Parts: sequence; C-alpha cells; structure tokens
Amino acid sequence: MQVLINSNNSIRMTEELQQRFAASVEDALERFSEQLTRVEVHLTDENGEKSGAQDKRCQIEARIKAREPVSASHKADSLEIALDGSLDKLQSVLESTLGKLQRA
Repeated sequence: MQVLINSNNSIRMTEELQQRFAASVEDALERFSEQLTRVEVHLTDENGEKSGAQDKRCQIEARIKAREPVSASHKADSLEIALDGSLDKLQSVLESTLGKLQRA
C-alpha cells in the first residue's frame, strides 16, 4: 500500500510531519493493506493565513484493488485531529465496502 501526502500552499509540510502522517495512515489501515493499492491524503487549510474554527480539512482517498476508490473527509481545528477523524470515517467505509465483497 502506497501512501501519498498532499497539501495546499498554506500548509507548511515538513518531511517529519509528512512521515508522521504517513505512519498514522499505515497504522490505521494496516488490516486493509492487502486490499489497498494506494492511499492519498489531501490536507488543506481552508482559510489560508486567517485563523478560524475547523478550518483544517483532511480528505483521504483509498484505492481498493479492482474496485472504485472510496474516500472520507473531516474538518477540525488542527491537521492532526482532521487526519484522525477522516481515518476513523475511512475505516468504517472500508469495513462496510470490503465486508460486502467478502459476503458476495
């Protein structure tokens, strides 16, 4: 499973932060790793330089082998919380989607 971390220009994405986020994604989705080819994380600061409540957004798209991709997103006050929220949602989507495939 390949993990790609993308961000808009208003987010200062350091190598350390990118590695930490990639490790969080790999840990959270480890049990699905055999069924996933790639996971793309898109981080945005919707207000740019301005501050605001829940202005950080994380959207994660998971590409399932031989299936359409699934995604989940979450907004929060920090990138870490946005990532955690979207990972929780994506785990639910993957459990549902892959569970249906196993029952079919």
